[in-house]
Amino acid sequence: MSRLREVGDELRLAPREYERCRDELTSLGLIVPTNPAQHGARGEFEGAAGQQDGDTVAVIDPEIAMLRLLHREREQLRVHLDEADRAYSTLETLAGSYLRAGSLTRSDADVEMLSDYRRIQQVLEDITDVIQHGLASMHATSLNREVGERVLSRDRRQIENGVRVRAMYSERVCASPEVQMHLRRRVEAGVEVRITTDVPMPLIIADAQFAVVPVDPAKPAAGAVLARGPALVRSYLALYEHCWHTASPYGDASAPEQGGDGLSEQQRAALSMLASGMKDEKIARGLGVSLRTVSRMLSELMQDMGATSRFEAGVRAYRLGWVD
Repeated sequence: MSRLREVGDELRLAPREYERCRDELTSLGLIVPTNPAQHGARGEFEGAAGQQDGDTVAVIDPEIAMLRLLHREREQLRVHLDEADRAYSTLETLAGSYLRAGSLTRSDADVEMLSDYRRIQQVLEDITDVIQHGLASMHATSLNREVGERVLSRDRRQIENGVRVRAMYSERVCASPEVQMHLRRRVEAGVEVRITTDVPMPLIIADAQFAVVPVDPAKPAAGAVLARGPALVRSYLALYEHCWHTASPYGDASAPEQGGDGLSEQQRAALSMLASGMKDEKIARGLGVSLRTVSRMLSELMQDMGATSRFEAGVRAYRLGWVD
């Protein structure tokens, strides 16, 4: 036991400084008042700081005080987490009919006009945050560097979550070295990129539930339309799939040139090496592209030819005269 007032006198503490030190030591649990008037059933920590009479205290071992303090902080954190969970559930319920993927039935449809640029960007961020399956986009113009970095960051986050990300670009914007670098970085991140001769309009589709399209394709600054619900989005998705299947996979430098059979030089070379028995790794080295690019290219060619194996794809390519 110790009389705290005597300790304060020995240290020559002014009354206000003494009160501050006593309150801090008590709040940290390093001292506990021993005056019966200052005790409650469990209120020694809470009540001691406000008492002015009696200054006899028991000194608590610092390790014990620290453990008690950690326990108290943990309990407060649990309370805060419970409050956050309740707030999140409430917000999720309120936003469910607006953005939650899968919340719209096949017969539901909704349209919102977006005229403010900041509102459009916020909608795009909101939509991409709730994607579960696939994101498909078409771009008629290039992105500035700041937006491009944001898109890349979003790509990586979505692909890590198992989302299939596809993007189409007009070949006229791919002449820029900066755009080519951006596309290569997207491909390296796992995005499926294709180049087409003409992009009918900018378009973003998420999970076949949401679509963002321009109010007027000829006037991008006129604003955008947010379409919600499969009843509306399926038409935009059909347009996208048509454009996707007529586009060419992005190569390692620029939009590929098409031959008379519709194959790019890169595709023809890949098929030739496949028919000769090369493995994907060797094909990738021969073409100077990533293994992921080769795997995707060959899978798409097999699908186009209706081949069920790579050997069959090589045989069919030879019979069709696509390779020598």
